[in-house]
Amino acid sequence: MSGSGAFTILHALHNEDADMTTSSDQGFPRWLILLGALTAIGPLSIDMYLPAFPQIERSLGGLPGSVELTLASFFIGLTLGQLFYGPLSDRFGRKKPLYAGLAIYTLASIGAAFAPSIPALIVCRFLQGMGGCAGIIIPSAIVRDRTTARESARAFSLLMLVMGLAPILAPLIGGGLLTHWGWRGIFVVLALYGSLCLVAIRFGLAESHDTRHEPPLRLKTVLGNYGCLLSNKAFLGYALGGGLAMSGMFAYIAGSPFVLIDLYGIPPQNFGWFFGANAFGLIASSQINARLLKKLPATTLLRRALWVPAITGIALATLAFSGLISLSVFVVGFFCFVASLGCIIPNATASALATHGQQAGTAAALASATQFFCATLAGALVGLLHDGTGRPLAAIMAVCGIGAWLCHRLLTRHHEAHHAGHPAEAPKPANATAQ
Repeated sequence: MSGSGAFTILHALHNEDADMTTSSDQGFPRWLILLGALTAIGPLSIDMYLPAFPQIERSLGGLPGSVELTLASFFIGLTLGQLFYGPLSDRFGRKKPLYAGLAIYTLASIGAAFAPSIPALIVCRFLQGMGGCAGIIIPSAIVRDRTTARESARAFSLLMLVMGLAPILAPLIGGGLLTHWGWRGIFVVLALYGSLCLVAIRFGLAESHDTRHEPPLRLKTVLGNYGCLLSNKAFLGYALGGGLAMSGMFAYIAGSPFVLIDLYGIPPQNFGWFFGANAFGLIASSQINARLLKKLPATTLLRRALWVPAITGIALATLAFSGLISLSVFVVGFFCFVASLGCIIPNATASALATHGQQAGTAAALASATQFFCATLAGALVGLLHDGTGRPLAAIMAVCGIGAWLCHRLLTRHHEAHHAGHPAEAPKPANATAQ
């Protein structure tokens, strides 16, 4: 699948990064590789069927633009589902909610493969998101269970390989499947992928969270835990800092086809080269970040990296509204903004989870849901504000970049001053053994 190249690279980095866990060195790569496979569910489910939109619309007799609703329903399910799996994984352990989520995802994928209409496909995609999100947020909690704050930032940097490679490879794989098996074959393959992940976690992943002393799961407790997180300025600063920066990337994904292809005449067949170059920048910066974490704490790297999208966004918006923008400026701006996320997202995620190590599942759910909510909103605004120019995209990227910098600056200032730039590193649970 699309993450296979990333998993190979993770294996190659095993010897260098074996110090990220106190567990058996020989067992370390296997659980991280498996988490990478789970993380790939999101990009695969989003990007793999994009080339099939016209065929789906014709096959199911949908109105123009109706297939896009299947993508929106997936994001809604993805965002809402995370808020459930976080508390469930804190109460019942990491593996049981993964079983449930992957089972829902697999069945929903089968349903999508046999959907008789656009409304039915919309429902199946919503359920896909509700199930597949377990593979997105629970791996973050597992990394936090097994590692310290700085080590978790390095692990997240390695997982960014998947996030960078999957958007490049998934449409290519989807296009190949579309040619030979049609659009329904894409969902059959996604169902197969979900079932293989289900088998893999059953036999290849050890439980990392001790639930023996966890209180019974009650709605009042869950809401109280979320309320506690929302009242924590440091957590909000890290979550919003990463979420708004990620929103700028989603705005770029939504708006760059129009800017590059329609506005500046890039041939559609060449668009993938520009998209791939930015994804390569994301991958490269995430691996540079993994190495810098050997010397600097995640909070320091995050603070410095957040300047990049802020300055890039301001430059793009200023030039766009002054009429001085050009293709080369947009290309350089897109690259700088997207590449910076390879350093921002891993450090923001690790820093946010470090503030609540004992509730890693709930914290990971809220942080990830915040990111996807902000990102979905930014992507929608690009379409709503469309005026036939590149100004709306530049403006939204500027707002996201500045907002990420401001939220982090204002909300984490006292926390970082108190910890002298080092986020708390909660000890790993005694049962967080790697397999």
